Amino acid sequence: MVTIKNQLSSKPIIIVAIVTALSLLGDSMLYIALPIYWESAGLDSIWQVGVLLSINRFIRLPFNPLAGWMYKHISLKAGLIIAVLLGGFTTIGYGVFEGFAAWVILRALWGIAWSFFRIGGLSIVAVYAENNKRGSSMGLYNGLYRTGSLVGMLVGGLLIPIIGLSTVSIAFGLLSLLGLPLLLNSKIKQVVEKRDEVAEEKPFIGRTAYKATIIVSGFLVAMLYQGIVTSTMSSLIEHFYGESISIWNVAVSVTFISGIIQAVRWTWEPFLGKTVGYWSDGAQGRLPIFIVSLISAGFVFGIVSLRLPLGLWIAVTLLVMAGATILSTILDTIALDTAKTANVVSFLTIYSISQDVGAALGPAISYLLIQLEAGFTFLYWGGSIILLILAMIWSVLAKRLNTSIKKEIYESY
Repeated sequence: MVTIKNQLSSKPIIIVAIVTALSLLGDSMLYIALPIYWESAGLDSIWQVGVLLSINRFIRLPFNPLAGWMYKHISLKAGLIIAVLLGGFTTIGYGVFEGFAAWVILRALWGIAWSFFRIGGLSIVAVYAENNKRGSSMGLYNGLYRTGSLVGMLVGGLLIPIIGLSTVSIAFGLLSLLGLPLLLNSKIKQVVEKRDEVAEEKPFIGRTAYKATIIVSGFLVAMLYQGIVTSTMSSLIEHFYGESISIWNVAVSVTFISGIIQAVRWTWEPFLGKTVGYWSDGAQGRLPIFIVSLISAGFVFGIVSLRLPLGLWIAVTLLVMAGATILSTILDTIALDTAKTANVVSFLTIYSISQDVGAALGPAISYLLIQLEAGFTFLYWGGSIILLILAMIWSVLAKRLNTSIKKEIYESY
């Protein structure tokens, strides 16, 4: 009976994750293709790539609160259907329209679509995940929807040099519309705003300082991984190893290598994300795992900017990608824990905004700094310092949380 109940509660999470994955195909493909094939999109300069990879996130800053407000007046299903329609149209548009102005509009529309996807998806997990399995549910959701990035980067990186950016974009756009029948046949309910018993068990997580740290952490982690790493991977490989790389006497394009590297992350996402989430549901809690992960990620992040033998460089990069999976899964779950102590949609909206600001600034900062002689060094070693500082801050918070819980237990006697 418990197993059947768990399967029923997970089904909406799985459906929304798959629908989101389909819509991510085109967006993820751009991050490895546009830095190399920007002329195929009718662009005039490389700086326009940075703007286009950022504008979809900047547009979410004013629209996220509106999306959160709309979710209080429409069903989750309706909001997600809007997202699928917008996502499908914009991805097809990448293959139909050319020129910077047209692409700015398309990327802005995709930003609106992702606002509905992100807030709706997090709300789905908050509503349907059991309290003692929130970490594993978050890992399942993140892992499944990011398979869209796996297919988008891998297949896009392989096919674009062969059949062109336009054809791949239209094909991905049509595939994303397959999410409509999945949503229409689902039984997704509206968000139920209620407080969780965790508010009474761990009152410290409801405090402003703790919430602010989650929001700032979301901003910084998104800036480093979603912004800087994702948008500069192709350029970094080209900078170190050239536009074409010979592997076993076979010439391979930069986009394909970048796609392979980033796709490996999305391959392990469903397994590593769910496993880490399951561990964080354990008795030791999420913060110890999160702090250790921040420290480990901080030590390897900057090494990516070093010119190493290609095999060793790829190995280090894969460690960085693993850090992205672990940090994002645990931090999202920490945000869900806190959202359940207050208004679910409102807090998740603020959290999503913080991530969007970071992810938007990442490409913009990257394409400004990489023009400098040591630009990649500044980007990646600066990221290492940020992650280590976050580890210190969360260590202090973990001690205060532990003290708060002990104090509550002591005063209860």
